[in-house]
Amino acid sequence: MSASFPRRLAAVCCLFPLAATAQHTTAPGTAVPTLRDIVVTASRSPEPLADVVGDVTVIGQDQLTEARGDSMVEIIGRAPGVQFTSNGGPQTVTSLFLRGTNSAHTLVLIDGMRINGSTAGSVHFPALDPAMVERIEILRGAASSLYGSDAIGGVVNIITKKGGQDRPLSAWANVGYGTYETAKSSLGLSGAAQGWDYSLSTSAASSKGFDALRRRKADNKAIAGYYPDKDGYRSHAVSGTLGYRWAEGHRIGLTAYNGYTDGDYDNEYTPYPNTHAIYRQQAYSLTSTDIITDWWESDLRFGFTKDNNDNRSDSSSVFNSLKRHYSWTNTFKPNANHRLSVLLERQEERVQASTTRYAQDARDTNAAALIYKGRIRRLHTQASVRNDNISGYGNQPTGSLGLDFDLTDAWQIGIAGNTGFHAPTFNDLYYPFELYTWGGVPTGSYSGNPGLKPEKSRNIEAHIQYRTDDTLLRATIYQNRIRNLIIYDVTEPVPFFTEGTMRNLDTATIHGVTLTAEHTFGNTTLRASADLLNPRNEDPQPAKGFTPAEGSTLPYRARQVFHLGVEHRIQALKLGAEYQYTGNRYADAANRTRLGGYSLVNLTAAYDFSKSLGVQVRWNNVLDKDYVLVDGYNTPGSNVFVNLSWRM
Repeated sequence: MSASFPRRLAAVCCLFPLAATAQHTTAPGTAVPTLRDIVVTASRSPEPLADVVGDVTVIGQDQLTEARGDSMVEIIGRAPGVQFTSNGGPQTVTSLFLRGTNSAHTLVLIDGMRINGSTAGSVHFPALDPAMVERIEILRGAASSLYGSDAIGGVVNIITKKGGQDRPLSAWANVGYGTYETAKSSLGLSGAAQGWDYSLSTSAASSKGFDALRRRKADNKAIAGYYPDKDGYRSHAVSGTLGYRWAEGHRIGLTAYNGYTDGDYDNEYTPYPNTHAIYRQQAYSLTSTDIITDWWESDLRFGFTKDNNDNRSDSSSVFNSLKRHYSWTNTFKPNANHRLSVLLERQEERVQASTTRYAQDARDTNAAALIYKGRIRRLHTQASVRNDNISGYGNQPTGSLGLDFDLTDAWQIGIAGNTGFHAPTFNDLYYPFELYTWGGVPTGSYSGNPGLKPEKSRNIEAHIQYRTDDTLLRATIYQNRIRNLIIYDVTEPVPFFTEGTMRNLDTATIHGVTLTAEHTFGNTTLRASADLLNPRNEDPQPAKGFTPAEGSTLPYRARQVFHLGVEHRIQALKLGAEYQYTGNRYADAANRTRLGGYSLVNLTAAYDFSKSLGVQVRWNNVLDKDYVLVDGYNTPGSNVFVNLSWRM
């Protein structure tokens, strides 16, 4: 498929119906459907989004349907307060920055189970397929008092498709094709009968991709490893659930997710033509949910997650981590306005590598928490305290308190304070000593640092909100101060030889304002958001050896990000347009390499031929902007994806 054909196809699908359609009708129902959403991430218990104490965004089925050709991180990256990077495509290394914090400061869950890797702390986003997902919940702000380590910037909970309650068998399928010879397909079924509920979904995708590496860096220096090729991927995933309601108020359930991606990438330093990485992410759980009395509910869970990174260039290196999760939550509701949850939790981490032998390869965490949610007239309250006892670190207490006050039925003000922490990874702590040579002469070394302390944060925020059936306006201001930041530190004990390790050296303070707005009138919905960020390194380190002095701005964080979107429905046709502006960023801790800001325009269209059959079109980067997320790596040009959907 030529590059021009998808663009012409998108232009026809997105623009022609505007001229061809002459009638329009009023859309029924409420104008802001997110008000009806039930979320679990903000308090670890189901509650309406309108009752949440906290800064939460829900990415629902409508948004996921409109982005069939996009990756998981691209979809999440359009939410307020989120920025991301990728090293040359959706199949490459990806980092997510929530409210300006480091990528390891966002806790990512699948169905409530953490999947941040134990070795590097990263998440294998390439192995997460949005086709398997029912919704995504994003909780912004430190949430360690709910979830423990890693939740300094917030939590992203990816919830897979589930079976329905008391409904017959239903099925769905998608098949799509787009730019870069990208092909995706998925299908699934779900249902419930005689106490049983079930679901099964599967997907497959492939893409020829684009060249991950650029010829030159931002400073115009040639990249040594540049090798002209196309870096594509192939992937597949399967997820399923099975539940049985053996008595009224008593249910046992199984969930499973298994995702796989084999993706090409480019090496910045050496031109290996066949470099690729295999990512696998698995998550399985067994739950028992029991309503003991009218005021007492028990939720008992066991699960495990596994992540695998097989990096293949001139040789192969495999890193695996396994997490076993045990939790028991007892929720007491003395009346409709007050709820207290008592949580006991245990996590067992185990790591393994083919080329690396860690000094320690196991770590256990035992945790206990209390979570209170209450309402006294116009005052909404949520408070939580938690203590994590981690092998080698002892006790890590955290807490939070949030107060929302309804000034009127529409206006609300709120304030919250919470603390968070991030325990160092196995790579930070126990990576074995490695000696680097050049021409046979030792030039440096690296090793982990078992003396590292956990990173700690204190977050305070306030908001004002206006909400009606058709309008939502919210302004949130926050400050997150992070101590004991873990950074790579270099010393030069002897001339021309450097020793590198991880140390607790920096302190960062992130000030920010997030503005969001949504309004629906008739068949048209407008959405907008603005993130204004000041991500400061409060304790920049001086120059050491060949390492330049640090700057005052945290790298890869833009100070301004703006989103604007509009959707309009004309009978069975829905049209949409999106605009995004991202400001300047620095590509290095020294703040020497500056990446320019960029603007993107996207168009969407969807048409339902019947209740069962529809087509969706997404045209990203309509103006074919050349922009950079990571210095030296390419991003997608103008690209189109057309999806045909069927549902029973």
